[in-house]
Amino acid sequence: MNKPLLEKLSNAFGPPGHEAEPRNILIEELQDYADEVRTDKLGNVFFTHKGDEKAPVIMLAAHTDEVAVLVTDIDEQGFLRFHPWGIVANVLPGQRMMLKGKKGTLYGILGTKPPHVLSAEERKAAIPADELFIDIGATDREMAEAKGAYVGMTGTFDVQFKDLGDGYLWGKAFDDRVGCYVMSEVFKWAKDTSYNIVAVGTVQEEVGLRGSKTAAWQVDPDYGLALENTFVMDMPGVPAHKQSAGLHKGPVVTIADRSVIAHPKVLGSLMEAADTEEIPYQFKKIPSGGTDAGSIHLTKAGIPSGTVANPCRYIHGPCGITTEEDIENTVALVKAFIKRISS
Repeated sequence: MNKPLLEKLSNAFGPPGHEAEPRNILIEELQDYADEVRTDKLGNVFFTHKGDEKAPVIMLAAHTDEVAVLVTDIDEQGFLRFHPWGIVANVLPGQRMMLKGKKGTLYGILGTKPPHVLSAEERKAAIPADELFIDIGATDREMAEAKGAYVGMTGTFDVQFKDLGDGYLWGKAFDDRVGCYVMSEVFKWAKDTSYNIVAVGTVQEEVGLRGSKTAAWQVDPDYGLALENTFVMDMPGVPAHKQSAGLHKGPVVTIADRSVIAHPKVLGSLMEAADTEEIPYQFKKIPSGGTDAGSIHLTKAGIPSGTVANPCRYIHGPCGITTEEDIENTVALVKAFIKRISS
């Protein structure tokens, strides 16, 4: 496994609308394997491999953005107020944040009251997002602005990729930088094949599947496959019937979620490919959330689409944990799918 590539992707800064860093990593990695590379007006990046003209065109989509915060106010004491993108408030207190200011990177922490002064009710309750603030080390608004803070600034969790040993990995933004990694490895494999593939690093997925809407319109593929990183619940306190997926069980295939019902041809090809090549896989048991397939399948007259995701603990939080084994099996399944759907 190419862990240095995943590390670069995971550590890259890429809130919705600010995906340049992960996009540039993909361009650096894939430009020598593509027949064409281009970036559209929204920031979607397209890598095209031209194969047999009789073969179907397959669009692979992996979003380059990540959950983040948008600074909406700087108060008189220099604290930053914000709007969360894809983050629930209960994971925020005490977290370290990294923000891109006018003068470079700023670091802050989600401030909290010490437990000594909390009432019994406050100790039990989650703090609403609109009561949270980011402390960047400023006395007042003027000092915060002098550091480069501004309304409209975006930030992400300040977490660095780590190899935990025994095949376990942790990192920021595995949703969806693992998907970007899978797309990258599959696209490199396809270089000398006869398949027609357009791999797209999409933008603004976390705020409404936006980039994939315009990307799919441009590609107009025969089939679409979203490459994702999805939640697992194999942890203490979760009953078996609520464990949507688990680590070490292979890629997660979506039958349906809130954004898409997988097309029978795509779903069947995924299952047949996995069974034929003896690749372990599992189904997403809880039909919640959405992926770029939700936008792709509604483009123009409709595009048969589906989703394959790598399983990961704690997505949409500061740090996810996944396994090399699952990532490698996700790569293998996408390759097998391309071979089967193209035949």
